[in-house]
Amino acid sequence: MRTDLVVVGGGHAGCEAAAAAARMGASVVLVSLHRHTVGQMPCNPAIGGIGKGHLVAEIDALGGLQGWAADRTGIQFRTLNQSRGPAVWGPRAQCDKEAYALLLRRVIEGLPGVTLVEEEVEGLRIDGERVCGVELGGGEIIDAGVVILTTGTFLGGLLHTGDDRQPGGRLGERPSTKLGASLGALGFELRRFK
Repeated sequence: MRTDLVVVGGGHAGCEAAAAAARMGASVVLVSLHRHTVGQMPCNPAIGGIGKGHLVAEIDALGGLQGWAADRTGIQFRTLNQSRGPAVWGPRAQCDKEAYALLLRRVIEGLPGVTLVEEEVEGLRIDGERVCGVELGGGEIIDAGVVILTTGTFLGGLLHTGDDRQPGGRLGERPSTKLGASLGALGFELRRFK
């Protein structure tokens, strides 16, 4: 398969990258471990607030999906810090997590030029000094002019239970371990933050 752009990971960043590229006329392959988790929110279903509100506003100004989807799936809207001055006010929406993910997934699946692939990316394809595609878990190769990694915490994900550490992803999902090993073999230093 050949495409202009491969986006690895279907969370907030992956959906925004795929949608932005598609709006510019690029052919996009969005690769996610599971089709049903594309657009899924993390444990906190809040969009906006003091720390992230400016980012949502910037994404929105560029035609992004996050604020648009929050407006349509929000179940509570508040302005935080109203007892203080306007400089620290922050609009925040609490969203219905299932409705948000379903809406984003439908938007992504309906975008012209976007193909959603349910598989694990196990490695990057390199030509000289340039990334030229990805290799999927089933052995399929996707050649691309650009590859964007938006794996989030799934890249080498670890679950900590007391002193026990084991590979894992969100809510019983598997982590993306082979891509992390591939990046390490290419000389990238990967770190985990708790």
